[in-house]
Amino acid sequence: MTVADGSDLWLRRFHPAADAPVRLVCFPHAGGSASFYFPVSAALADGCDVSALQYPGRQDRRHEPNVDDIGVLADRIAPVLEPLFDRPVVFFGHSMGAVLAFEVARRLEARGHEPALLFASGRRAPSTVREENVHQRDDDGIVAEMKAMSGTDAQVLGDEELLRMVLPALRSDYRAIETYGPVDTTVACPITVLTGDDDPKTTVPEAEQWRAHTTGAFHLQVFRGGHFYLSPRAAEVIATVREALRGAVAVG
Repeated sequence: MTVADGSDLWLRRFHPAADAPVRLVCFPHAGGSASFYFPVSAALADGCDVSALQYPGRQDRRHEPNVDDIGVLADRIAPVLEPLFDRPVVFFGHSMGAVLAFEVARRLEARGHEPALLFASGRRAPSTVREENVHQRDDDGIVAEMKAMSGTDAQVLGDEELLRMVLPALRSDYRAIETYGPVDTTVACPITVLTGDDDPKTTVPEAEQWRAHTTGAFHLQVFRGGHFYLSPRAAEVIATVREALRGAVAVG
């Protein structure tokens, strides 16, 4: 992959494994960045080429305009990922990242590139409906939401300068996900949904409704925990992903 394909701008490889038999592409949550998946990359580096997406408006891309529309973001990401499909590719998206991964998978399947599997974590199905307006709150309201979800480093929440840097991207991401859908579209690739049993953003029945969004296999796995269950349950999640990656290699 070269500078021309845009991967140097969008993708972060913390532990490159160019000869690995399978690739994993990770999609961050609202307000999240590629570095959230550094531990995942470290844990899987022995047999998988892990990439994490870096959205505009954060960390080293903080001077770029934020994108507040899931469809527009998916349109920009899909062509960047096309060169990765020289071997099996698995997507993992958490929260907003789950919906974005789904939309990117739809676009890539239309181009003839089907992911081996899509992990949709911590997010209800695209066809479900909830009235949410976090993106319309003032800064204090958004900070309160961040604290409630426990998805942001406590150091950031206590540092006013860091907060000022993070809030525009977070507001934009909330606008993107809260104005998305509902949609009843499908992908052909299998979908595995991971969710916490105490997630205020996603009930187990809402997670189950992802079943209607694939014409392939469907699996639901429930973990103990809230919206960011995957941090305290990291070992279990990594084991689940590792097993799926082995399956993708076998099928591929």
